[in-house]
Amino acid sequence: MSGETSEAPVEGRPSVGAELVQSLATESDKRPKSRDVRALRRLLPFVQAHLPDALLAGVFLVFTAATTLGISGALRLLIDHLTARTPTPASVTPWFLLLGAVAVALALGSALRYFFVTKLGERVVADLRKAVYGHILTLDPAFFLQTRTGEVLSRLTTDIQIVESLLGTSISFALRNLLTLVGALVLLVVVSPQLTGLVLLVFPVVLAPLFLFGRRVRKLTTSTQDKFAAAIGFAGESLDALETVQAFGRERTAAERFGAAVEDSFATSLVRMRARALMTALVIGLIFGGIVFIFWLAVRAGLRGEMSWGQLFQFAFLAVTAGSSVGALGEVWGEVQKAAGAMERIAGLLDARPGIAAPARPVPLPRPRGEVAFESVTFAYPGRPDLPALKGFSLQVRAGERVALVGPSGSGKSTVFRLLLRFYDPQQGRVVLDGVDLRDAEPAAVRARLALVAQDSALFSGSAADNVRYGREDASPEAVLAAVRAAQAESFLEALPQGLDTPVGERARSLSGGQRQRLAIARALVREAPVLLLDEATSALDAENERLVQEALDRAMEGRTTVVIAHRLATVLKADRIVVMDEGRVVEEGSHAELVARGGLYARLAALQFGDAA
Repeated sequence: MSGETSEAPVEGRPSVGAELVQSLATESDKRPKSRDVRALRRLLPFVQAHLPDALLAGVFLVFTAATTLGISGALRLLIDHLTARTPTPASVTPWFLLLGAVAVALALGSALRYFFVTKLGERVVADLRKAVYGHILTLDPAFFLQTRTGEVLSRLTTDIQIVESLLGTSISFALRNLLTLVGALVLLVVVSPQLTGLVLLVFPVVLAPLFLFGRRVRKLTTSTQDKFAAAIGFAGESLDALETVQAFGRERTAAERFGAAVEDSFATSLVRMRARALMTALVIGLIFGGIVFIFWLAVRAGLRGEMSWGQLFQFAFLAVTAGSSVGALGEVWGEVQKAAGAMERIAGLLDARPGIAAPARPVPLPRPRGEVAFESVTFAYPGRPDLPALKGFSLQVRAGERVALVGPSGSGKSTVFRLLLRFYDPQQGRVVLDGVDLRDAEPAAVRARLALVAQDSALFSGSAADNVRYGREDASPEAVLAAVRAAQAESFLEALPQGLDTPVGERARSLSGGQRQRLAIARALVREAPVLLLDEATSALDAENERLVQEALDRAMEGRTTVVIAHRLATVLKADRIVVMDEGRVVEEGSHAELVARGGLYARLAALQFGDAA
């Protein structure tokens, strides 16, 4: 048998990987734990796309920092006036008016800063979400063989929320405090260079624990995010197969496994919180301890007459402001590193490149004829190079011909569809559609000429009409209705409360298996594609539904090139040609009667299914 271990429908990949929590956590532990804040530079193109808002946000950030420091100057003038001469109620009024004006300016600047920074952050995150999701849709199935769907969803939701928190609040807070710190240091030098030198000597002592603990916090944050992604991946797997979980009475086991994954994530998060709490205590203690010491020196200098009381109050205000800014930066630094870790994971998605892409100069497809050819194709799935699913496979399908692919499970039948849909490229040989090698054509143009009905066709939430129109977005109501009639689906759809506009629920679970298949056939018909691909389209149906679906398929095949995969040979007796596959090769082909007469693999399969009637 070939390396193809399953004949799963090719309409979509399995929803979530079937790994246990332990394997998920083990895999996440293998990721590099180093995180660099330079990963946040990936946000610059998104910010540059909204440069006016970014410039206004920057202007008001500088303005609020300047007005915050301006309060110290207004206080100095007021104190110097109070201590220099005998003040009167009338003489102090202008100075309080000045102080009030600075406070009003600070309030207005802060409001505008908040608006433009928040607006910019929300806009950037919205663009980032669209860019990441749009890029994910371009990735080929090979990517999802290596990356779990749950992890992708975690990056698309949780990690982007972390970045949103940074852009919406933390980055504004950090930049304002950074500007305030720089301005305060400059003014401190102007007020008293000697005391400012002492302030600068205190700074390295304060910053040391910030960087030492910051690295530890960053690594723990990344580990927490990875383990949470593992928990989300397992939850998605269980919810996707909820009926199976409940049917086997495994609710408690699933809950315990998810709980174990969440507790593992929480335990790591708890260690991170302890480290960050200790870092915060050290930074704040060192900052304000240093401020008290320097303020003590400043008061002594004021008592000696070396500086005015206004200078003393201004210096104290600036020192407290600078210390508070450093403490705030220490708080925000953990958020910045957390967002950097999240952004690096998001960048991993944005950097992923599909193995299947359009060439620089795609060859335009000629007028649709529906001719398909496989020429000496050899193909092995990624990660299984030593187990080829197809070995020197060749097949010619003429325009309008009905060809059935039969053979044992794992013989490579579904792989033929995957290559024809160009989910993968063969390692050797060519796949040709209407005379053009698929590798030379635009993938979207190739897929526009194909319509697929899988064994378990994926349908979506929304109405029945929405699901049919999924095959061709611009299909008119008349075209949708015609496709529904041709698919033998009109009778049961008209019986629904709102007809074709009735919501069918997630994955159309409100419909029966046969109804879903007929809806999938209608979706394929409305596409009006010259090539129809049927992958075990009736194998899971009862006799009555199989008859109805088969009638719909017979109508669908009229005037189209059709390639059918079937294990149940009764569904392919009307084929123009039956191609028998085994271990990735064509071993027989011909009509049913011819193949039975030869006494080969097909005859053995027919004898198993039909008995003496074969």
